[in-house]
Amino acid sequence: MYWLKTRLQSFFHYKDLLVQLVIRDIKIKYRRSILGYLWSVLNPLLIMLVMTAVFSQLFNMRAPNYPVYFLTGQVMFNFMNEATTMASNSIVLNAALLKKSYVPKYIFPVAKVSSSLVNLLFSLGALWIVMAITGIKLTLWFLLFPVVILELYIFSLGLGMFLAQAMVFFRDVQYLYGVAVTVWMYLTPIIYTKDILPAWLQNVLNWNPMYYYVEQFRCTMLYGQMPEPFLVLGGIGFALAFLLFGLWAFRRSQHKFILYI
Repeated sequence: MYWLKTRLQSFFHYKDLLVQLVIRDIKIKYRRSILGYLWSVLNPLLIMLVMTAVFSQLFNMRAPNYPVYFLTGQVMFNFMNEATTMASNSIVLNAALLKKSYVPKYIFPVAKVSSSLVNLLFSLGALWIVMAITGIKLTLWFLLFPVVILELYIFSLGLGMFLAQAMVFFRDVQYLYGVAVTVWMYLTPIIYTKDILPAWLQNVLNWNPMYYYVEQFRCTMLYGQMPEPFLVLGGIGFALAFLLFGLWAFRRSQHKFILYI
């Protein structure tokens, strides 16, 4: 408890630095871009148009309101991918600052995941536009979508902190993780529906954390219903497990960072 209290006090002490790091990341992403923040809306819309044409027309993919079905999966997976990938490089890229002055090292992966969260909020604009055009009727369960995003944020933070400390010692992590994320995306029902998979692959989905977050999000946004209890419990369980594991790995190795960066 004392360690947790100390960390929380340190976190609030450096909250202004965290805010500045998040603002810096967002500005860098859209620097010298003519459309700027509009790309966060246009990019998922353009990808959705292509994927809808390919999978709902050419491959005759049957899903309720395929544009919204695809977008609900895409924005969630893209957030996780961006957040964890950026977090994995957060310590290495800030080596100069860490060598010059004392800054809590966990601030950097937290800032990367938080800036990705801001980008996700922009991307939700694209989803809401498509929902309005396709006539999706919102229910009270829509109000639960921030809870699902919070679960995914915690999960991504835990995974990001683990990758950040691993990247310090093994630079190959970035390449291995890139391949793993590609496989992960195809093992998540984003462009296809779960029912087209063979039974053994459907069972594999139970070990895929992103399945729980994508399906919860679809329940609140597309289906207008309460997510099933096993989806909620699975999402919370994976989030807490990865957060605790990421914190443990990061805390265990952070005193060695200065020797390798």
